[in-house]
Amino acid sequence: METPGSQSSLHRANLARVVRAVRLAGSLTQAEIARSTGLSAATVSNIVRELKDGGTVEVASTSAGGRRARSVSLSSDAGIVVGVDFGHAHMRVAVGNLAHQVLAEESEPIDVDASAAEGFDRAELLVERLVADSGVSREKVVGVGLGVPGPIDVESGELGSTAILPGWAGTRPSQELSGRLGVPVYVDNDANLGALGERVWGSGRGSSDLAYIKIGSGVGAGLVINGRIYRGPGGTAGEIGHITLDESGPVCRCGNRGCLETFTAARYVLPLLGSSHGADIDMATVVRLALEGDPGCRRLVADIGRHIGSGVASLCNLLNPCRAVLGGDLAEAGDLLLDPVRDSVARYAIPSAARRLSVVPGTLGSRAEVLGALALVLNEMGDASLLDPTGAEAASP
Repeated sequence: METPGSQSSLHRANLARVVRAVRLAGSLTQAEIARSTGLSAATVSNIVRELKDGGTVEVASTSAGGRRARSVSLSSDAGIVVGVDFGHAHMRVAVGNLAHQVLAEESEPIDVDASAAEGFDRAELLVERLVADSGVSREKVVGVGLGVPGPIDVESGELGSTAILPGWAGTRPSQELSGRLGVPVYVDNDANLGALGERVWGSGRGSSDLAYIKIGSGVGAGLVINGRIYRGPGGTAGEIGHITLDESGPVCRCGNRGCLETFTAARYVLPLLGSSHGADIDMATVVRLALEGDPGCRRLVADIGRHIGSGVASLCNLLNPCRAVLGGDLAEAGDLLLDPVRDSVARYAIPSAARRLSVVPGTLGSRAEVLGALALVLNEMGDASLLDPTGAEAASP
């Protein structure tokens, strides 16, 4: 029987520390494991050997800094995670393993006016099909990450008011989908998942403090502080779309006037081009035309970038992140958007904070949120299912 402070208890804690470090990173060299866990190189070497013998990790030859090294990742057999992302007009599902390898991914359109129950029914069917197509046992699924376009109450798990899926407000997405799939479901808003996705797989790699700004039907930010998503006590941290820019400006859906969202979100700004470009123009078309040199679209993109930069400057002054990653359809405009953002940050942010901030485009595009949903499971799941009482892999997670 283990007792706190005993050698067996300490050994098991060290095993879990190594497994967690590898689980969160996807793969690490033994030297990187030692640095991230604070364990000695000799201890890490012994633990990796034990975990490899037990089938929990796989070790491959690699190079680091020009020297030969051993890359450690969790076994492809250790478990499967699933990501589900509900967007403005789509649902995307991805299946991956604990070594951060995506095994299958698919997207299909959804009707924003459909009920939450219909959405969850379709998600259940697509998850089951993709898991089967991946060739893995259904029993290997250890958890599901779920992204929704609205704030999640931290205590109740309820989805708050959302303009994108209005019929879903008041539902408990985690409880609904978990009941259908029979596994733990971890839920977060789309901006937070975009931040996680870019941090693990995209432009935010290597950054422990960053802001992910998603520009689309609304404007939101996912905040990573000290390597972890910061949600705030009520789950609404990062709602930069409701920073007031002009108290005499347009009335926002939140009831205030002149919010950042009223100067940047698609439903507010696209009508500005209606008389010259047609009432049916969408943001993807605006970006394409702007890149082709259309003066009206270039001006709209630049104005949005300037306003977004004001919001980023506020984040910069408050939180001092080292990186701001821009995602969503509009980020495809590249420097047409980024340069005005950078100009506003330089103008409105504290100089010492602005100097440390790099503003970069996201590299994952529309996949950021669903990959972030995979990363959410990898962040939130425990390591007990990977270790039996003696440190070997459990028979089934």
